[in-house]
Amino acid sequence: MNQSIAFRPIELEKDFPFIMKWMHQEHVIPFWQLNISEEALFKHMEKNVSDQHQRTYIGLLDGEPMSYWESYWVKGDVVEGSYQAEPFDQGIHLLIGEKEYLGKGLALRLLKAMVKFQFRYQDTQKVIAEPDCRNARMIHVFEKCGFEKIKPIQLPDKKAMLMFCEREVFEKRWSSVYS
Repeated sequence: MNQSIAFRPIELEKDFPFIMKWMHQEHVIPFWQLNISEEALFKHMEKNVSDQHQRTYIGLLDGEPMSYWESYWVKGDVVEGSYQAEPFDQGIHLLIGEKEYLGKGLALRLLKAMVKFQFRYQDTQKVIAEPDCRNARMIHVFEKCGFEKIKPIQLPDKKAMLMFCEREVFEKRWSSVYS
């Protein structure tokens, strides 16, 4: 595929209409549970964007906004107590908002690009994910990317599958793609 993948920091005023639409999509609602009023979602996103322990991004495919991403430090996050976290472990949350991009194999390509971006921080040796246990499709995509299922965990908003992607595993798996 000759499509360009890019991530840019969220510009809340500009991107909120996309986020509002995406959080109300039937494929997103069960896993994000943010199908709330415009005012409530805007306040939630203001908090996310200003949170110093994470970065929020819009994922673009050929320049078109189509996905939402959160890259966060595990230290200081609710998931931190679920395992023996290292100081520079990072975590990831994502959603593909536009229905037209679903079922086309794009999630893996996008996920690989974001994990590669997270591993640019040299002290990070592990990226974690904690998708909803009911989200079998996303768990499968994480596994294809190089994440390993660790254990189910209970988080305040969901029962999740804790998954790890070790730098060495990721780089070995994708070395020919990213060399």
